[in-house]
Amino acid sequence: MTDKPEDHFKNPDSTEPSPEISPEASHEPYKEPTEDPQEPKTTTDEEDFATLLENSMSSAKDDLRVGEEINGEIISIGNQGIFINTGTKVDGVVEKNELVNENNELEYRVGDVLKLYVISIDDGEIRLSRAMSGPGSENRLYDAQKSAVPVEGRVTETCKGGFRVAIMGKTAFCPVSQMDVNYIENPEEYVGKDYEFLITRIESRGKNIVVSRRDLLNRYIAEEREKFLRTAQPGDILEARITRIMSYGAFAEVAPGVEGMIHISELGWSRVERPEEAVSINDTVQVAVLGIEQTGDKNRPVKISLSMKSAMADPWTTIFDRYAEGDKLRGTVTRLADFGAFVELEPGIEGLVHISEISHRRIAKAGDVISSGDVVAVTVKKIDSAARRISLSMKDAEGDPWVDIEKTYPIGQSVAGRIEKKEKFGFFIELEPGITGLLPASKIRNAAEKGGKDIEQLKPGDTIRVVVDTIDTTSRKMSLGLGDAPDEDDWKAYEKEAIRPEAKQQSSGGGLGDLAEKLKAAMKDQQQEE
Repeated sequence: MTDKPEDHFKNPDSTEPSPEISPEASHEPYKEPTEDPQEPKTTTDEEDFATLLENSMSSAKDDLRVGEEINGEIISIGNQGIFINTGTKVDGVVEKNELVNENNELEYRVGDVLKLYVISIDDGEIRLSRAMSGPGSENRLYDAQKSAVPVEGRVTETCKGGFRVAIMGKTAFCPVSQMDVNYIENPEEYVGKDYEFLITRIESRGKNIVVSRRDLLNRYIAEEREKFLRTAQPGDILEARITRIMSYGAFAEVAPGVEGMIHISELGWSRVERPEEAVSINDTVQVAVLGIEQTGDKNRPVKISLSMKSAMADPWTTIFDRYAEGDKLRGTVTRLADFGAFVELEPGIEGLVHISEISHRRIAKAGDVISSGDVVAVTVKKIDSAARRISLSMKDAEGDPWVDIEKTYPIGQSVAGRIEKKEKFGFFIELEPGITGLLPASKIRNAAEKGGKDIEQLKPGDTIRVVVDTIDTTSRKMSLGLGDAPDEDDWKAYEKEAIRPEAKQQSSGGGLGDLAEKLKAAMKDQQQEE
């Protein structure tokens, strides 16, 4: 390494810059300068140079300690080493192979600032590293412990209570609780991998070494947390990982060791009953920062509110690009209410089917016809984007059954129907959803008088055979008769036919007269013989 140019202007016996000496004062004894407040101040070239030199030298550190952490700027990149401005008179160097990625590519450029550790200072040369590695003396291990410098190690095997780790030519022990910040379910996953550790204890002249990776991770986590809290603002869109799921929402990690909470209402534009319906553990999601609040709690100093919904586009802003009144669609029933059913057309777009629009038949509640989770056909009746409401109709999507009803149910046709409701004035008979006719009470009584008493004993839901008597398409009304019994006029005609004169004469006159004459003739013949 070479010294910086400024070193030639330093007092060799002092770290302070040499005092200024003006040409005029060089031949006279030094006197305390006095200022005349009436005279304007003047600045000479020498004063400017001395001021710049003093500022430059005062910002430079004269010494560094092994293990000290620095933030150094890359000043040049060589074939084997990368030269770093250490902030002192001497530049540092870090091996290039420490900074390449898995593809052996260097991802840094001149001007980038790196966080490095001083691992040695020999003959004015400052060696830097991300962590101590390679064979080393016992003193280097003690230096790493004393200065809390990370050391590189490879997990060689598991053992009772932890792991054996190869570090700088020696074997160290890492307790299982110190290998990670999270609970370790499968220790074998760590074997054969390289990590950085902190040396927590050295005994027996380096023969008993205990290390911790957890302490180092906590250090990094604290740094990342501080960095995040320093830069994050409400409204930021971040990538997060789901870490925990609770009944009221989910927790997501937005930075190492920094978690925020996504309330169940913020998991998406769709209505979510249980968080498990929207996310799973380890899912990577986009979130928006809603708020950051300092709590003063040691265990949870910061409360961060997150939203997945706010990170997504609002589907209502472009609702008319996808839907129009009269569109026939399919949706999923999400909720049932006394006044109707809610149907989701897409995530965040939910419409209401009023109970009067569920079916052409009269129903008491939506649950009589549909259930949550059913996929149904609906027609869009009205869209109110300002109120974020859509009115839907299921019965319109099915079609109007009264269209061409006279062709479907011609007068006099006998059909099977279901008793929908019993009233004093008759039975309402459903022929199909939306088509209900009235069987008058007078026809039910007439049938009962003629031996059809079983009809009056039927209950709602029972099937009955009826005949279409009349249809009024304007008022959507239909009158019915009994399909298996003759009507009243048929009975009167039958009665008249049963008592017509010809039948009476045949039954009372002609037949008995012939018999009497034969008896008289037989009796007369018997008297003559006597």
